[in-house]
Amino acid sequence: MKKNDFYLIGGIILFIAIGFLLMLLFRTEGSKVLITIDGKEHKIFNLNEDTTYEILHDGNRNVLEIKDGYVSMIEASCPDKLCVKHRRIHYDNESITCLPNRVVLRVIGGEDSELDAIAQ
Repeated sequence: MKKNDFYLIGGIILFIAIGFLLMLLFRTEGSKVLITIDGKEHKIFNLNEDTTYEILHDGNRNVLEIKDGYVSMIEASCPDKLCVKHRRIHYDNESITCLPNRVVLRVIGGEDSELDAIAQ
């Protein structure tokens, strides 16, 4: 490898690191969680309200929990349980997906604030 190859690799790594830092700095917390089943909207919950909700679909079962502004999948009937092992989420556009059961939890509404809710 030549000297310019190291400069190119270093530049690419620096570019990726800056992009990652900007993404971390400008992410916003979501205000709602959208549940979709087979790509169709099923239900929306506020992240402010602690709750547990059971999703039953085609003999499959998923249970989500909203607690302290975070959402997580606490139970699932799928064989691998990757959705249950996923960390809890609360930032806008983060998601938890259960592929075998075709259930997606996605955090939305990152622009809402309590001041907007009071004004409306």
